[in-house]
Amino acid sequence: MLKGVVAALVTPMTAAEEVDLDRLGDMVEYLIAEGVHGLAPLGSTGEYYALSPGERTAVVKATLAAAAGRVPVVVGANAGSTREVVAYAREAEALGADGVLLAAPYYSLPTPDELFEHFRRVNDAIGIPIMLYNYPGRTGVDMTPALIERLAELENVRYVKESTGDVKRMDEIIHRLNGKMGVFCGCDTLALESLRLGAVGWVGGVVNLLPKEHVQLFERACEEGDGHAAENLYHRLLPILSMMEDEGKYTQFVKAGCALVGHPVGPPRRPLLPPNHEEIGRLQHELSVVRTPPASASVTRRR
Repeated sequence: MLKGVVAALVTPMTAAEEVDLDRLGDMVEYLIAEGVHGLAPLGSTGEYYALSPGERTAVVKATLAAAAGRVPVVVGANAGSTREVVAYAREAEALGADGVLLAAPYYSLPTPDELFEHFRRVNDAIGIPIMLYNYPGRTGVDMTPALIERLAELENVRYVKESTGDVKRMDEIIHRLNGKMGVFCGCDTLALESLRLGAVGWVGGVVNLLPKEHVQLFERACEEGDGHAAENLYHRLLPILSMMEDEGKYTQFVKAGCALVGHPVGPPRRPLLPPNHEEIGRLQHELSVVRTPPASASVTRRR
């Protein structure tokens, strides 16, 4: 069963906003070396909506080649119509993906019954796991806990990434599913609370620039049972996670942050623009806080 920290992988670009597959391979290598438990290319952070079909295929192939089976790769296969989603999901399976990440179709605003039929058709078209991705802030469509419980009846619907930012919603989903699906946190500022409630992991874009810290938080909270250490680390992470989540520039900040930690991935593709000088300065400050351990932690290690 997939669990742990899954990186919502960036799509590196050149200065001319062309997909940089060599840099993508480097990012995959870096993230795996830092201990992430899985990769999710072509999600929101991966700017799938701004890529051509050929570019999307190239990103999937490059990610799978670089991962080389060392961690699961769950490929975003999203589009505006069921026909397109089925095609992207089948392609991901044929290329060797371990699963697909599926949000609700955007703009058309399907009803719950229409959503069920949409996912049923995708489910019947492939033989690999599906991770639902509930992000109404981006898609305009909310998959309610009742609908997610209903979708759990489908054979390949195995996971859900819950990104509403409502901790009560997370709690309700976990209790409704009762182990039928693995529930992943998709809201960075609720990660620790979600793990304590029973989420099996965390899918996030900030993992691209702080992979080790994300992995340490998951291990301390879920595997080592060190709640105090987990809480201390989470409070160090919260300012930068809040900056990313709250200012409407998540992908822009993630890409800029990657450069600040020594793993440049280029700019976002327009219409998104790189952060301005003031924002870069604040981002750099918050990163320095996260990456500088408290004095007490240093003393403990020396002993």
